[in-house]
This record gives sequence, structure tokens and C-alpha cells, in this order.
Amino acid sequence: MAAQRRNLMQSQHQSWTDDLPLCQMCGVGSAPNCVYGSDGKGTQSHPNEDGHLRLKGEDGCFLYGVFNGYDGSRVANFASQCLTAELLLGQLNSNHTDNDVRRILTQAFDVVEKSYFDTIDDALAEKANLSNYLLPHNENLPYHQLSPQSQKMQERLRELEQEVAGGATAAVAVILNNKLYIANVGTNRVLLCKSSSDGQNQVLQIGRPHSTDNDDELQRLAALGVDSARIRQAGQIAGQSSTRRLGDYRVKFNYNEIDLLSAAKTRPIISEPEIHGSQSLEGVTGFLLLMSEGLINALEAAHGPEQANQDIVAMVAAELALQNNLEAVAQSVVDRIRRLHHDVFVSGRQRATYCSRHEDMTLLIRTLNYPLADAALTPTQGGRIYPVSVPYSNSQSTSKTSVTLSLVMPSPGTLTNGTNTASTLEEGTPTPGSQSPTATLQSTNTQTQSSSSSSGDGSLFRQRGSQAAQPDETGRVPPYVDFTQFYRLWGGDHSDSQSAQGGLGPQ
Repeated sequence: MAAQRRNLMQSQHQSWTDDLPLCQMCGVGSAPNCVYGSDGKGTQSHPNEDGHLRLKGEDGCFLYGVFNGYDGSRVANFASQCLTAELLLGQLNSNHTDNDVRRILTQAFDVVEKSYFDTIDDALAEKANLSNYLLPHNENLPYHQLSPQSQKMQERLRELEQEVAGGATAAVAVILNNKLYIANVGTNRVLLCKSSSDGQNQVLQIGRPHSTDNDDELQRLAALGVDSARIRQAGQIAGQSSTRRLGDYRVKFNYNEIDLLSAAKTRPIISEPEIHGSQSLEGVTGFLLLMSEGLINALEAAHGPEQANQDIVAMVAAELALQNNLEAVAQSVVDRIRRLHHDVFVSGRQRATYCSRHEDMTLLIRTLNYPLADAALTPTQGGRIYPVSVPYSNSQSTSKTSVTLSLVMPSPGTLTNGTNTASTLEEGTPTPGSQSPTATLQSTNTQTQSSSSSSGDGSLFRQRGSQAAQPDETGRVPPYVDFTQFYRLWGGDHSDSQSAQGGLGPQ
């Protein structure tokens, strides 16, 4: 019976959403978890547990989601299937108001939670019966001293534990009537990047993670009788930093057996989503990013948390300038973060201690009227140069100083969906006088209303004429990037250690 139940659940997880149309304005990249050895080589410690959605429904409705599973992928897979059934089978339509959409999203998450526990109800009951029998009969006995019957029961108990364990966090986006709605449960992240014609990119982080350092969540837990100071200090609850989750029966039904949660008056870890929206997308040019916790943690471990949002937006923009395939764009960004994380680990610098491992990483990119690269043009011919961050740090500091090169963007409509339309650039070369030589990344958190910006002054680029540089007799062209400032910074930080060691620094 148990085997039949597992097969039925697996068959339900495999099929029906495969027949729904995928959104063609979206790309997804992913990478499995990795643990590095002392030689820098990485090994995968468990199967990939992330999941995602990118579906186009009827009546102009789009559904996207990134699910960060843990202790197995069952909850993430189930949530993606069930949410689709609860949202794209006529529940959402263009006649709905903002309040209607928020109500439907909240109800959908409630159905996901209840339906998942219904699927494991028999297994939980069997697990409870076995536990009640084994505890009084075999307390404190090692496995080899158990009777054959008790050993079989112990093995079955472990199978059941694997079957019912695990949970997931979720970041879900709905676009309906050209409005954006976000439903978040847990520690994934959503960014909305809006580009303007004057070369500015505004980066909005929609919502805050439901984690053990979220003041609002700590207040919610404190109101239930939980010691929020202990929660903050511990940093995790039953192995996870999230205070809202899908599934995970241990913290939902057995929370009174968990020391940090035992004083709670009622269920402290909940699956209720925090809904943001609507956010009008009328006239917006940019892109939407949904990221799993593993992706964000890997980037923040390597570079620090201060500029993580700006860093990933710059990476996405750079890849969009080079490629016209959104799947390739998303995968390239994930691969870049994965390499960055690995390189910091093998560098042996102070931040390397944070980079010994990373979890599964998923990035979903949804473009919003954003110009894509023309496959027939080189990046320079396309007229788009994006920020390049040159990390600089010493062994005594965990901070990062970046030298940011200038960002040149064409006016809207120059490149759209891979088509070159009425470009005003001569031979595709950026013209300093016709466009702003810099761009600004403005980052705003919708919860804290804080903002920051970073910009380059273009001084790292030597000015080039409107015509391409001609090669000399050796076939080389004059350099157009001036690294004097970089070498000055490098030399100022490393001159003492290099002179002591006799090393060769950049000259």
C-alpha cells in the first residue's frame, strides 16, 4: 500500500503541467549544490531540490515561481503542481480586482499546504504507530541488539521519515492585466529592475525574507510566546533560517517538541504568504528576477551582502547585451555566480571561510519590454556596454571595493527582440556625445524604503573616435581601457606584502 501511494504521488508530480504553454519571455538557469574539498574540487551532496514555474495561462495571465526545497524535493514539486492547479484553471481572470487576486493567492497557498499533508497523512499515521511500539520495547538498545522484527520496524521507520520529511520556501509572481503581484513564503528573493531612457536602472527588492533576522517575523513569534532573542541568536529553526515554510511536518505538528518553539501558544511556523501588489507594469522596460535562497547566499558569501542586488542586476544586464536566448542568459548568470563563489574559496582570502559550500541555485528572468541582443551583432556593434566590477580586497579586510566601468545603453527601441531597428549609432560604435556615458543603479527595498546608488565616471575608458581603431603593423589596436586607477589601488594595498615577499605585482 505504501509503495502504491508513493508511485501515485510520483506519477502526479510528473505530468499534467507539462502540457501547459511556457512563457517565451522567460528564462531559467540552475546549478546543483556543491561542497568543496581542500583541493578546491567540488562534489554534490544531495540531488537538486529546487523547482520553478513559468507558465502562460488564459486571459493574459502569467504565473512564475521559484521553490527552494530542503530535505528532499517532494514539497517543492508538489507546490509547483498544486499552485498551478489553484491559479491557472480559471481562478484568475482580467475582471478581478487587486483584492480578488490577493485573496486567491492566499487561498491557493492554504490549499497547497493542506493538500500536501493529506498526501502524507497515511505515512504519518504509520510512522506514529511504529514509534509508539518501538520506544517502550527497545529504548536505549543499539541496532544490532534488536530482534529481527524490531530491526525491520526501524528500517521501515527510516523509510517513512524520508517519505514525509522536508519542506520548501516559495517566491511566486503573477502578471495579470499588466500588473505584478508577488506572493512570498520564506527566504527566496524577488527583484524588479526598471530601466529608463537616461541610462538609470532602478532596482526594487519586493518584500523581505521571512527569516530569523526579520524584525517583523520576530515580533510575530514573540506575540505567540516564543523567545525572539533566542531565535535571532540561533539563526535557524529546525535546520532552516526561514520562519514561513510549506510542508515540514516537524515544525507544524511537533513544534512543542522543538526547544526554540516549545513555548508557542499556537503553530509558530506558518505557510501564509506575504502578498505584494499590485505593481503596474504599464510602460515599464526592465526585467523581473526570482531567485532561490541558495543563489543569493552564494553571491553574498563571495562578495558580501551590501551590493548583492546591484551585482546580480549588472550581471543579468551584461548577459542580455551579449545573448538573445533568455535560457542562456539565466544559465550564464548562475554559472558566473557559481564560478565566483568557487574562486573566492580557492583564493584563501578571508571571505573564503564563507564559501566552503553552496546550496542549489535557481534564477528565473522575465523580461519586460527589455531590448535583447541581436545575434548577428557583436556587443560593441550593438552599442551596449555594461558595468564591469573589478573586485579588490586585501587579506585584512572582508569588504569589497569595486571599480565600476561606465554603462552605455541605446535609446528604447534600438534593439527589440533581436531586431536592429533604426539605430542612430555610426557603424554600431557607442558615441559619447549622443548618449549618457554612465548609468546609475538605484536599489530600493519596498519594506524599508532605503536606497543606494553606484555609478562610474567613465574615466577608465580612453576616448575613441566614431570610427573603429585601425590595427598597427603588428595587427594590434591601441588599448581603450585604462587600468591606471586599478593598478594604483592594487599597488597601494599590496606594496608592503609584495616587497616583503619579493612578489611580482602589476607594473
